[in-house]
Amino acid sequence: MVKVYGIPNCNTVKNAMEWLKANQIEFEFHNFKKLGISESKLKEWSDQVGWEALINKRGTTWKKLDVQIQENIVDEKSAFAIMQEKTSLIKRPVIETSNAFFLGFDEERYRELLSS
Repeated sequence: MVKVYGIPNCNTVKNAMEWLKANQIEFEFHNFKKLGISESKLKEWSDQVGWEALINKRGTTWKKLDVQIQENIVDEKSAFAIMQEKTSLIKRPVIETSNAFFLGFDEERYRELLSS
């Protein structure tokens, strides 16, 4: 089963879910806004891609953060704390399967890893 983590009003998340539906791939959606995210799940992802990759520095939430808060995100612990407080900071979507994990929407990569 594919699990999609994100927020429902994010265009990238919408694109990913539309692609999955169009390709008849069943998925479960985890809404960060309603369900939050556990530190253990962030750690699991961080172990695969590094905590830095999990932070969406291109998004509005990052840009609206006080510069001092941005500068205080220096390690996994500080990154996880702010990502749990402001889940919109997490790069989206996060896609998990039993044998794959990736961030963002990449149609070619989805086709490669999910269309089997």
